[in-house]
Amino acid sequence: MSGAVNTAVKDSEFQQMRDFIYAQCGIFIPDNRKYLLQNRLFNRIKTLNLKDVNEYLYYLKYDSGRRQELPRLFEVITTNETSFYRNPPQLKVFQDIVLPRILNGLRQSGRRNLNIWSAGCSTGEEPYTLAIIIHEVLKSEASSWNIRITANDLSEAVLRTARQGVYSDYSLRSTPKEIITRYFVEEAGRYKVCQDLKKLITFGQLNLNDRAQVKMVPRSDIIFCRNVIIYFDDAMKKRVIGEFYDNLVPGGALFIGHSESLHHISRTLKPTYHTGSIVYFKDT
Repeated sequence: MSGAVNTAVKDSEFQQMRDFIYAQCGIFIPDNRKYLLQNRLFNRIKTLNLKDVNEYLYYLKYDSGRRQELPRLFEVITTNETSFYRNPPQLKVFQDIVLPRILNGLRQSGRRNLNIWSAGCSTGEEPYTLAIIIHEVLKSEASSWNIRITANDLSEAVLRTARQGVYSDYSLRSTPKEIITRYFVEEAGRYKVCQDLKKLITFGQLNLNDRAQVKMVPRSDIIFCRNVIIYFDDAMKKRVIGEFYDNLVPGGALFIGHSESLHHISRTLKPTYHTGSIVYFKDT
């Protein structure tokens, strides 16, 4: 199949592609983003030497290369804009209020195991930031704790970057200078995450629309899922938040993006309001 690529997408083709994407990963693309989808699919259609969206959809469903292509599709329909210390007011609430509260509760119960889930970790800046904050709070006590950060994303490409743990100064643009000095090694203008942070984090591919995969995630004291549920419709949001509720231990906390809300989505998680952040707790 070759020739010029037809970039125009009919409404019926858009609906078929949208339904296919939703069935695969739960991401819902509204009508007003048809043009964006059309633009983002163009390179994949061209690369595969296909003619139009219809041929691409057929490829995704039936071609022998479909398993390799699905991750590429996920990569082009999601945005992976992130940085270290993204949304500082929210992280301040995590560092000053929520993390100390969870740690004190664990100490009182005689446990020194802290499990955090970064769901939608992109290129790794969020879980590494959380690891830094944990070290900053626990200080010399950190070595006596069993800390596990499970970091997942739909895209294997961004996870490869996350596992390498090497970043540009642009990724660190919101990071305090003393934090960079303490936790990174500069090499030829790039910044490498120190091994003490890396060993706390397990990166893995995960589709939030796959219940079996989600149930494999260890029970969490804290979940971060920021700027992910904006891609979902209400039905998918309810499902995912329900899975998070089941995953959280009693008294556990959920952080979502500062522009996201669980209003009309969940009444099981109780919101607590702080300057710059809402945190959702599971009842003890």
